[in-house]
Amino acid sequence: MKAKLAIRDRRVFDDGSLIDIVIWFVPEPVPPSDHWLKYRLYYGRHGQRIVGYDNERGKGDHRHYEGREEPYAFISFEQLLDDFEAGVVRARGEPI
Repeated sequence: MKAKLAIRDRRVFDDGSLIDIVIWFVPEPVPPSDHWLKYRLYYGRHGQRIVGYDNERGKGDHRHYEGREEPYAFISFEQLLDDFEAGVVRARGEPI
């Protein structure tokens, strides 16, 4: 099986901020993750990341928020999207 694109979504807001979501189903987990997704969820403005979730080889699942990076406990595809949206709403101070 080759990697298969699950979601690709990009939204630009009036204030110049943007959301960029890319999620792939992969043929085997990206170490040290144990699920079958490779993902990058980004919210930022003018090239500065404000909220981000990703899993990269060697680091595993983690999130970025207000300049901090911390481990992220991946539960499910749906929970990942919900957690990202909650972080973006918190950062924007309004629904997206």
